[in-house]
Amino acid sequence: MTTGQSRIPLPFLFVHLRKAGKGDYLQACRFDRLKAKTALDSPPQPPSDQPVVVDEAPREPILTLPWPLTAYVVLLALIHLRVLLPPELDNWTIDAFGFIPKRYDSSLVNLQFEGGTGAKVWTFVTYSLLHANLTHLAFNVLWLLPFGSALARRFGGLRFFVFLAVTAAAGALAHLVTHEHAVVPMIGASASVSGAMAAAIRFAFVHGSFLSFSRSDADTAAKVPALPLLHALRDGRVIGFLGVWFAVNFIFGASGIGVDGDSAGVAWQAHIGGFFAGLLLFALFDPVPRVRNDDAADASSQDISNGI
Repeated sequence: MTTGQSRIPLPFLFVHLRKAGKGDYLQACRFDRLKAKTALDSPPQPPSDQPVVVDEAPREPILTLPWPLTAYVVLLALIHLRVLLPPELDNWTIDAFGFIPKRYDSSLVNLQFEGGTGAKVWTFVTYSLLHANLTHLAFNVLWLLPFGSALARRFGGLRFFVFLAVTAAAGALAHLVTHEHAVVPMIGASASVSGAMAAAIRFAFVHGSFLSFSRSDADTAAKVPALPLLHALRDGRVIGFLGVWFAVNFIFGASGIGVDGDSAGVAWQAHIGGFFAGLLLFALFDPVPRVRNDDAADASSQDISNGI
């Protein structure tokens, strides 16, 4: 090594070849390189006198449904436990809380129905809390989950429950008009489910909502401004949804086949009554300011362009 050059430190332990053999020299090099590699790969160890803190992974919630919808589904399930009652008591419950159009026939002076005069009022809503069997209940709940979830997040608890009651009453009114002398009780939440579906499509296809091409998180997607009704009815996706919905109801209504596969009648007129009530009365319950007419086209066209 010349005196004019700077000394370069060696990265390994120097071993004099005259005092140690070649094998010892290479073994020392391998040992130092192994220690350097281990120091780089191993994470720094905390001091022994400090406790080790391990970050736990965030826990996912068991239920992701909003609480109003969860409470409503639990209520339906609890009420359906009436099927465990003796048959006489179960039949009395259906007669007293189911919707019977014949109950409102003024010509029947001597004919008495369970529930008396009060049943003429509460059955407009209470019929929607009863179901014929578990299949009937599961069918309504499954249809309600996606649309009712968005609506419950948007409306909050009180508005959501009142909305379901109003659409149930609208469905009962439609059934009463078309089945004036019917004695068979009508039960089921289908009118309320139809109303929730109709209300949800008022904002479901808006950019960022839950049926748009580029949706946000669940809470944000449920609170995007809704389109005005006339503008929403010019959206091809809304028209397509309406066409499919009415076709399905017509098929079930015309065939007379129930959801459980037997010949039980389907009160499709009540479905339509609840659907139109949800579509038209949505604005009365909606707490989110609507899109202005001059911005409505941008909200829908932006979503379509982003999806292409």
